[in-house]
Amino acid sequence: MVDILTAVLSDGLPAVEAACLEALGEGVHSADVILNILARSREPARAITIMTPDALRLRHEPAADCARYDNLRRAL
Repeated sequence: MVDILTAVLSDGLPAVEAACLEALGEGVHSADVILNILARSREPARAITIMTPDALRLRHEPAADCARYDNLRRAL
């Protein structure tokens, strides 16, 4: 119960209430389930954009050569 009440501080009362109603609708009353519902409803964090220096950029894209691995398997 304390975990659910603590979630009100970070997620807000309407979100916690909606998560509780969803869990009860499924016949579950576990705090872990309610916190999981809250976590799934949050917006994902924005990915950090990292600028790659030109010195680290690939000049030649690697090509997959499956025949090379087949040759190695035959050698064994």
